[in-house]
Amino acid sequence: MYTAKGKIDQHELMTQYLPQVRRQALALQVRLPSSIELDDLIQAGTVGLLEALGRFDAGQGASFATFASQRIRGAMLDELRSRDWLPRSVRRNARAVDETVRRLEQQLGRAAEEHEIAADLDMDLTDYRQLLSDTNSGQLLPFEALVEEGSEPGAGEQGPLSPFASLVDGEQRGRLVEAIEALPEREKLLMALYYQEELNLKEIGAVLGVTESRVCQLHGQAVSRLRARLRDD
Repeated sequence: MYTAKGKIDQHELMTQYLPQVRRQALALQVRLPSSIELDDLIQAGTVGLLEALGRFDAGQGASFATFASQRIRGAMLDELRSRDWLPRSVRRNARAVDETVRRLEQQLGRAAEEHEIAADLDMDLTDYRQLLSDTNSGQLLPFEALVEEGSEPGAGEQGPLSPFASLVDGEQRGRLVEAIEALPEREKLLMALYYQEELNLKEIGAVLGVTESRVCQLHGQAVSRLRARLRDD
């Protein structure tokens, strides 16, 4: 993929890697709400590919394939994060949920029930579930955000692993696994279906026998439990 002068052939690489942009966009889209357009992900991924072409330095040791894949995915995630328009009040309430879950589970020595969390927040169950829906719809990839120590690799970074991969492969993997194992069974199954089996929300709803909106609520609650446990650790 180099010219006669030893420089990277950007046109040839662009042609070669554009199909990868589409593949990564499709793989990501099936796990997102239907409001996210495939073309928007492809457009963002193409920008990431262009950045990779402009900034790749073979002398850093990473292959172009690895670097390009990181930049494509990172650009798509940046696009999703840019759509996070949660009002401050929803963010504030989400933090209150995390703190309530943490405190109740310390007191009870078990996973707190929904009605217990809602009562402690002085909410009825309907309002509590709506809060979970509001929070979850604004954080499209909350689990990745939960376990990341930083953002996706920046344009100038060419390390072999993203912060997410480094964390999952490192010391905190055991803590994360333990926190997931402590989830209530239905929430644990939901997380496995979403993050391991890569089912979308509608498919998970069919497995659990609930609506897609209920899946969002349960997912948001599971993430709140995980955040609370990891902060305790």
